[in-house]
Amino acid sequence: MESLTYWQQLIDETFLGIGVPRLIIAFVILFFALILKRVIAHLFTKIIFKAAQKTSTKMDDILLRQLNKPAEFLVVIIGIYIGIEILQLPKQPTDLDHLARNGLQVLLTFNLAWFCYNMVTLVEHWLSYWAETTESVLDDHLVPFIRKSLRVFIVFLAILFLVQNLGYSVSALLASLGLGGLAVALAAKDSLANVFGSLMILLDRPFTIGDWIKAEDMEGVVEDIGFRSTRIRTFSKTLITVPNSVLMNMSIDNFSQMPKRRIKLTIGVTYETTPAQMRQAVAAIKKMLREHPAIHQEFFLVNFTDFGASSLDIMVYCFTTSTVWGEYLDARQDVCLKIMETVEGLGLGIAFPSQTIYMHDMDGEKQPEISQ
Repeated sequence: MESLTYWQQLIDETFLGIGVPRLIIAFVILFFALILKRVIAHLFTKIIFKAAQKTSTKMDDILLRQLNKPAEFLVVIIGIYIGIEILQLPKQPTDLDHLARNGLQVLLTFNLAWFCYNMVTLVEHWLSYWAETTESVLDDHLVPFIRKSLRVFIVFLAILFLVQNLGYSVSALLASLGLGGLAVALAAKDSLANVFGSLMILLDRPFTIGDWIKAEDMEGVVEDIGFRSTRIRTFSKTLITVPNSVLMNMSIDNFSQMPKRRIKLTIGVTYETTPAQMRQAVAAIKKMLREHPAIHQEFFLVNFTDFGASSLDIMVYCFTTSTVWGEYLDARQDVCLKIMETVEGLGLGIAFPSQTIYMHDMDGEKQPEISQ
């Protein structure tokens, strides 16, 4: 009899105006919702993902992976909703029911925005697949730009929906933004200039990701073209971040667009070289370049050009077939070594800076020469 009285007192007990039985039922429902969340996660991992991997397309794999977490969280939201309906939260002295439902709307809006935000990955995959089928490089670089734009737009819409669901007027908010539009526009002038700069980079294509460029005193490989700035990895492995509006006003030298790479040398031989030996040297260097596999055969020059201060100068002007830095240096080195072998084989000497001083005594007689 006493136990019945105890249970009756427990049933009649309230907490914040809510009966204990309703609290227990709401807790049990939330507990089962959490268990169901784990079950769904297990189903996705062990069954659904493996089934999707057997298909020929990757679209379903991406869709399911982006849907996984929002679906799990949706089960928890449903559990919270059922719990709120069972609890019948009091409205006096504080409207707990209204607060709980507003919180539920925030969670639901967040979950929907989370799902849409993840779905941008699916759109990006489809656009990337489409971009690979075209010959233009422009669409390849527009894909990350579109991805970032969509995600910013989704976050903006989520904030508007959240404000609307909380009972605030979105139109009043937009109107207030309109009144302060001039101030915002002035504050965002540089940001807008950078956005338009990034669009101009993508449309004009002075360079693309992976290109080796030089802009004034900056030189390196382009790593990323973003909304606001472009990141350049220098050859000393530092990272330069340049606002797009500034970069578009610079003269950009794109080394990656070189179809071939230039070698320009001046070989100085000694003044003891005879005209016949000079002709042989020029002809031998031309023959060497003509037979060299790393030298572009479309155009090259080898000519005796100048009587230098301490040498007879031969100009060698040619291009390598490869524009890769390492391969270019290997080709340049081999050309220099072969020129040395050619000059040595003809019995000539490479000149070095020197001076010859002629001395006369007081009687005008010539003294021995002194060379330096």
